[in-house]
Amino acid sequence: MPAFSVDLLREGRLLLKLGIGKPTIARMMLQADENGTTVEEELLASGEIVDRLYFEAMADLLGLPFQAEIDADQVHDAERLDTQLVFPQMLRLYHSSRSPITVIVPTLERLGDIASTLDQRPALRQMLAVSTPAAVRKATWAAGRQRRVRDTLARLFDAAPIHSARIVFWGKQGFYTGLGVSLFVTSALLAPFAWLLVTHLLLTGLYFCQLFLRARALLRLKRPAIAPALPPPRAADPSAPLPVYSVFVALYREAEVVSQLIHALDRLDWPRSRLDIKLICEEDDGETLAALEALPLSSEYEIVRVPAALPRTKPKALSYALPGARGRFLTIYDAEDRPDPGQLREAHAAFLTADPRVACLQAPLVVTNAGAGWLSTMFALEYSSLFRGLLPYLASRGLPLPLGGTSNHFRVDVLKAVGGWDPYNTTEDADLGMRLARLGYLSQMIHRPTFEDAPTETRVWFAQRTRWYKGWMQTWLVLMREPSRLARQMGWKAFATVQILVAGLILSALSHPLIIAFLAYLGWTLTAGDLSTGDTALASGLLLLDVLNLVGSYAIMIQLGCKPMQADERRAVGSKWRAVPLYWLMISAAAWAAIIELYRKPFAWNKTPHMPTAC
Repeated sequence: MPAFSVDLLREGRLLLKLGIGKPTIARMMLQADENGTTVEEELLASGEIVDRLYFEAMADLLGLPFQAEIDADQVHDAERLDTQLVFPQMLRLYHSSRSPITVIVPTLERLGDIASTLDQRPALRQMLAVSTPAAVRKATWAAGRQRRVRDTLARLFDAAPIHSARIVFWGKQGFYTGLGVSLFVTSALLAPFAWLLVTHLLLTGLYFCQLFLRARALLRLKRPAIAPALPPPRAADPSAPLPVYSVFVALYREAEVVSQLIHALDRLDWPRSRLDIKLICEEDDGETLAALEALPLSSEYEIVRVPAALPRTKPKALSYALPGARGRFLTIYDAEDRPDPGQLREAHAAFLTADPRVACLQAPLVVTNAGAGWLSTMFALEYSSLFRGLLPYLASRGLPLPLGGTSNHFRVDVLKAVGGWDPYNTTEDADLGMRLARLGYLSQMIHRPTFEDAPTETRVWFAQRTRWYKGWMQTWLVLMREPSRLARQMGWKAFATVQILVAGLILSALSHPLIIAFLAYLGWTLTAGDLSTGDTALASGLLLLDVLNLVGSYAIMIQLGCKPMQADERRAVGSKWRAVPLYWLMISAAAWAAIIELYRKPFAWNKTPHMPTAC
C-alpha cells in the first residue's frame, strides 16, 4: 500500500462522507497518486459515478439547492465569461422577477471553506445554488455564442490583418496580378518565339527546383536524419504530473463515422482525467449532433455547438472552440482519423525536450486504403512522400513546414499568441505552418502516425483537391503581401524554400499541361526536320530538359512515396504507380478550377464525405 499524501487522504475521508465506497476511493487514490491529480478528478473521469449525482450530494452536504440545468438566457455575457469554459467555478444568474443567484461548482478542496462561510453567513444560502462543471460550460458556450463567433471571425484580421486571407488581393496585388497576366498574353501574341523560349526556361527552372528539393529529401531517407542546429534540449522530468491535453475534432455531416471516431479517441494512451476532447459541430447539423448525443460519451468529451455563420469552414470551427481549450497542449484530428494510441505520449515527451521555439509537432498521416483503387493509391504515394519524406527533411533543416490538416500538436499558449487558425483560409494547416515560421517558431515531426482513408471517387477527390489548391493560393497571396518583410522574418533560405513549396506547387500544377504541350511541339518540330542547325540544337536541348523534368518529377514522387512504405503498403501500390502522369493532369485540372473558385467563392469549403473504414 503506497504512502499517500495528506491531501489525498483528506479527499478520501471527504468522499466517504458523500457515500462513495472504500474500494472505489482506494482505486481513485492510486490513480491520482500516479497521475499527479486529485482523487476527485479521477473519480469524475472514471465513469464510476454520475457527475450530476455527485454534485447533488455535495449540494445536500452544504445545504444548498441543486440546479442540474442552467438557463443560458439568465447568464449575462461578457468577455471574462469565457474563463468559465476553462475553469467552471461560478455563474451569476439574473432573474426578471427575483434577486440574482450565483451558481457554484464546489470541489472537495474548497468544501470546508464554503461550509464555514455558509455557517458564518446563513443569508448566503438564499443567493447560492450548486451545479455541475458540464452545466456551467454548456450555459457559458450558449450565453456567449454570438459574441464569440463575431470575435472568431474578426480576431486574426483585427490583430494582424497582414496574416488574414479575409481580403483575397491585398493592396496592389490585384493590379500586379492583372498586369502580369496581360503582359504574359500580350508577349505571347507579339513575340511568340521569345515568349515560348522564356516561358519554357522559367518553367524548366521551376520544375528543377521542385525536383532538387525532393531529391534531397529522398537522399535523406538513405542515411540518418540530421538534426537542426538548435540549443541543447532541456531536461525532462518523467516524474512530473502529466498536463491536460486538449483534442479538437471539427465535425460537419459526419454521423456515419462518429462511432468509429469515439472508439479511436477512447484508445488514446493518456489519463482520462487529463483529457479535454472537444467535438465541434455546426449547431444546425442535427444529424451529427443526434449521433453524438446517442453515444455514451464519458466526462472528457464535450460537444461544442458553433453558431451558423459564414464562412462555414473548419478553421472557423476550430478557432471558435479555442478559448475553451483547457490543455497546455492541443492536437486536432479529423472525423475519419485513427491516431496511434501512443501519439500524445510521444508528442508530450518531444515538447518537454524540444527547443522552446518548437511550437508544433506534426504526426505522419498514413493512408490505409491504398489498394481500394488507383486513385487511393496515388493519394497514398502523395501522403507517404510528403509526411514520411519531404516534411521530415524540412524539419531536420529547421525550415518551414506546410502542416497537414490533422494530427498537428501545438503549445496552446503559442497557438493563441499567433492568432489561431484563419477562418477564411481553406488550407488553414499550411497557412498556420507558414505563419509560425515567419513569427520565429519551429515545427518538427514525430513518428507515431494517424491512419485515415483516401477518397476513392473522382468527384470527391476533385472537390477536395480544388479546395486545397484554392487555399494554397490564398496562403501564397497572404505571404507575399510584403515579400521583403517576409524574407527578413524567415531568412532568405527559408524564404526561397517557401517559394518552391507554395508558389512552385501552384505553378507546376497549373503549367503541367503546358510542359506536355511544349514537349509534344518540340518533338513534332524536330521530326519535321525543317529547322536550322542552331534551332535544332536549341530544340533538342529543350526537349531533353522537358523529358528529364517530367520523368524525374514522376520518378521522384514514386520513389519518395514508396521508400518509406512498409512491405504491405508497397504491395497495395503494386503497378498502379504507372497512373502518375494521369494523376498529375487531374491535379492540374483541380488547380485551374481553384482559380475560378478563388474568384467566385473564395471562402467556400468543399466538404469531403467520410465513411467508416473497412480496415
